[in-house]
Amino acid sequence: MADPDPIPEPLLRPHPERLSPDHPAYAVVMERHDEAVAAGRPMYEDPTTGLWVMTAASLWGRPCCNNGCRHCPYEPRTD
Repeated sequence: MADPDPIPEPLLRPHPERLSPDHPAYAVVMERHDEAVAAGRPMYEDPTTGLWVMTAASLWGRPCCNNGCRHCPYEPRTD
């Protein structure tokens, strides 16, 4: 069942264990992610691998699958 509330802003950033802010492509990955979210697209093409990655906003409306999704909004956080 889809979550009726919009995803909280902090959960749009990936957990650092899934994509470290120190990763060389972090800025461009997040730019692609944010563009996809703003356009309402559920996925974006990873600029380093060419693979398609689901956005945090599209994952927000699904139960966690425990597959280690980069933008999983359900990953426990301490920040």
